[in-house]
Amino acid sequence: MKILIIGGSGGIGTALVSLFVTSKPEAIIYATYRTHRPLIENNRVRWYQLDATSEQDVRALANSITSLDILINAAGSLHLPSRKPEKSVNEFNPDFFNHNIQSNVVPTMYLAKYFAKHLKSKQGTYFIAISARIGSIEDNKIGGWISYRCSKAALNMAIKTISIEWKHKLPNCCVFAFHPGTTDTNLSKPFQRNVPSNKLFTSDYVAYCLLELLDAAEPTDSGKFFSYDGTEIPW
Repeated sequence: MKILIIGGSGGIGTALVSLFVTSKPEAIIYATYRTHRPLIENNRVRWYQLDATSEQDVRALANSITSLDILINAAGSLHLPSRKPEKSVNEFNPDFFNHNIQSNVVPTMYLAKYFAKHLKSKQGTYFIAISARIGSIEDNKIGGWISYRCSKAALNMAIKTISIEWKHKLPNCCVFAFHPGTTDTNLSKPFQRNVPSNKLFTSDYVAYCLLELLDAAEPTDSGKFFSYDGTEIPW
């Protein structure tokens, strides 16, 4: 088994690397980091430095790896040191909007473009992007955070569209978006104050939830949007 985790230096990504090391003893794990390589040393883990928003970087990574069974994109962005998600559309800033699109949508598009051939197999393969319930148009009841919402909605549309195309080209590949819930990572740190303690999850818990989904999902589940608890979220 060969697994690629994009964003392996993030909270969820690092937890996924550690979990696959222990739960999949036969697996070779490829993992990426942007600036700082995590201190996970194992002869089955191979680290690559990657800017997932760079087409050149993603293409080079694809040329360095042959086949894959699982590809998980755990990279993304919610805020910048100088800018937080908008409380109102009056705070809209095109540069921040474009940053969200570049960070949360473009990498998955590049990964699909360059790794489709790696996931072509007679056995079941998986292509997963970490999304967020906030990207569900139907579920949007309170507004706000317009740039982040739009980027995750665009990511969800990308996943749905890729899944439709790959039903013909890669019929054994299950493509889905995954909502991890509010996870205790640097991404969510500034926004945890009002989150109930039982709804603030550890990265290890979220990684385990995703592993359970992987063990249960079939190619017929391709094109779906799953929550951490296994329930399906409306697009």
